[in-house]
Amino acid sequence: MYELLNKINSPADLRNLDRNQLRELCAEVRSYIIECCSGNPGHLASSLGAVELIVGFHYVFNTPEDKIVFDVGHQAYAHKILTGRRDQFRNIRKEGGPSGFPLPAESEYDAFVAGHASNSVSAALGISEAARLTGQDYKVAALIGDGALTGGLAFEGLNNAGLGRSDLLIILNDNNQSIDGNLGGLHNYLLKITTSARYNKIKNRVWHSLGDSRLRAMLQRWTRTVKSWFIKRTGGDLFEALGFRYFGPIDGNDIDSVVDTLLKLRSLKGPRILHSFTVKGKGYAPAEADPVVWHAPGKFDPVSGQRPKQERAVPRYQDVFGKVLCELASVDHRVAGITPAMATGCGMTAFAKEFPDRFFDVGIEEEHAVTFSAGLAAGGMHPFCNIYSSFSQRSYDQIIHDVALPGLPVTLCLDRAGLVGEDGATHQGAFDIAALRCIPGVIISAPRNEEELRNLMYTSLHTPQGPFIIRYPRGSAEGVAWEGLPFKELSVGKAELLKDGTELAVIGTGPAVNRALEAAGGFGDKVAMYYFRYVKPLDTNALKEIAARFRKVVTVEDGAVTGGLFGAVSEFMSENAPGIKVEAVGIGDKFVSHASQSKQRSDWRLDKEGIEKILQKFLEI
Repeated sequence: MYELLNKINSPADLRNLDRNQLRELCAEVRSYIIECCSGNPGHLASSLGAVELIVGFHYVFNTPEDKIVFDVGHQAYAHKILTGRRDQFRNIRKEGGPSGFPLPAESEYDAFVAGHASNSVSAALGISEAARLTGQDYKVAALIGDGALTGGLAFEGLNNAGLGRSDLLIILNDNNQSIDGNLGGLHNYLLKITTSARYNKIKNRVWHSLGDSRLRAMLQRWTRTVKSWFIKRTGGDLFEALGFRYFGPIDGNDIDSVVDTLLKLRSLKGPRILHSFTVKGKGYAPAEADPVVWHAPGKFDPVSGQRPKQERAVPRYQDVFGKVLCELASVDHRVAGITPAMATGCGMTAFAKEFPDRFFDVGIEEEHAVTFSAGLAAGGMHPFCNIYSSFSQRSYDQIIHDVALPGLPVTLCLDRAGLVGEDGATHQGAFDIAALRCIPGVIISAPRNEEELRNLMYTSLHTPQGPFIIRYPRGSAEGVAWEGLPFKELSVGKAELLKDGTELAVIGTGPAVNRALEAAGGFGDKVAMYYFRYVKPLDTNALKEIAARFRKVVTVEDGAVTGGLFGAVSEFMSENAPGIKVEAVGIGDKFVSHASQSKQRSDWRLDKEGIEKILQKFLEI
């Protein structure tokens, strides 16, 4: 079935093909991605759209000596397949299989890590400058697309690269999408290239004047020429003003156009940009028709495109957030929703439809999302800014400087906190508590179920100062009743005793509390279970009670134990009750690789069985 692809074990094999074979190879790569992702879910539509750009780059350039830096990495499936990982690709994102993103530790062809957006230009510029400074003659390119150019870091890199003497090629994969549709000024600027009234007026006038269908081929060739000229005169101005030589646009899904252009650009020097139009989901009709859904569609039938219906007896945490946000907004006009290009993933699509004037998708710009939220709060609104935990790391300064320092009432909802599964090391939400706990005035909460999430959102709305942080995990909630219940304001900094005991106290936060409570139940009256819904401020009264009653304490958290809940409890005990032994259950000092969430919990002893073993061992000491 994959006659050509099965012979490609490295890009060196690819370079022996002729143009007709290249076209066939692109088709085979695309089919192989569809086949593999249908049963082993991954990022589909982005990688389908970038096939020709990747095949063309490896055909023209001498990789791995020449470097390609991806941005963002979920475009890179064809790259992985063509660089010696074809057979392993069937297990992509599974434990022991390839990462879902480029990872230098995995392959010499992966020039730089690419799990988060907008870093490619800066990284590629650094690699290019390193080549110059060390006297090496390899070429460096950044392939940026899927909305990554909306991120501020990309513009910082462009501004620096254009002013320098670097030998850098940037390939703009312009597919009109990020994960949800692109928004913002830059997107609109690029979009006007193909929607300009001036261009379309000329095109339509000529089309109607040539009624003979025999002239349509001539017309199509002519319009392509006019379109290319017009785009260069308008879109190219932006990049040339930044110091880049602008080339294009080209059809990035036409392998001949890609190869011919890259062959010309390879010999040129200096900062240059190739503008390429591609279709997200190219070659697979369902993905082309709905690239948002097919960005990461889960399992599907590769022939029919049918996706199995997901019957959810229990809602996901993101769905609970979205419904509660709508509920709060319906009774309080101050409520606004902000997302950095993750409206679908964070559950905010219903809010966007119901309250369009109070919904803001700011693009892949986490830093801007936080400061924009601060501005809304300064103006009298109460923003709920939803950012994935791992992405919130990028907005750390803004959380400190723009929200915490002035004490503005911004609710930061950190979705995908803790272990997230197959997305891998770049996406694990391990560090938020440890990173944010040291900030003065911040409130950090972690609900153990959907009712608690709902009430914490309500509590944050009635808390006059911020930031008020609510962290919750990826995936299904706990199945407790929550819809239609009266809202309850939860006292800030107040813990709760869920189960009393006599010999050992377990202190937990977030949904890990539920597994710890199950584990504690197997030890009768020996183990007490405390739920700290607030990691900051800590309930010091509860900690004093624990210190007075117990000599052994176990902390349980779905996050980094260094600086997390374990760090907070250890600090308190060290100062106030130094004789107490504190044991940690959580994520240790190591990046978490891709595997299923259940396997990751097992590895870090965060499942019921793992916690039971820790409790048993600690009781025996």
